Amino acid sequence: MSGNGIVTIAGKHSVDETVDKLKAMLNAKGVTLFALVDHSGEAAKAGMAMPPTKLLIFGSPKAGTPLMLARPSVAIDLPLKILVAEDEAGKVWISWNAPEFLGERHGLPQELLASIAVVETLAGKIAE
Repeated sequence: MSGNGIVTIAGKHSVDETVDKLKAMLNAKGVTLFALVDHSGEAAKAGMAMPPTKLLIFGSPKAGTPLMLARPSVAIDLPLKILVAEDEAGKVWISWNAPEFLGERHGLPQELLASIAVVETLAGKIAE
């Protein structure tokens, strides 16, 4: 984890393949995909070139609501997000906010961090 709370790992597949993999995992687990932001697609619409970059915003009200009840400020960082981006060299990177960082940032009780730790498991699996 970097000093800003963001964890980044290398992916082994293209951005689109990685996104498809994550979408399938979310669906299989019954986790809601609230939004898929295609930053590079929107850049192209504006006439600008950008390597493939997509942000998935997902979560479960059953998991997130207790966190927000404990510390309403965590709602600014929920739902969870995973960024899948290709760099200039064509390497794909997967990034997310570390649950521990979010816990510290919002003063979340330790026992509630398991609700958001799933992001690390998902990111690890889509990187394979």
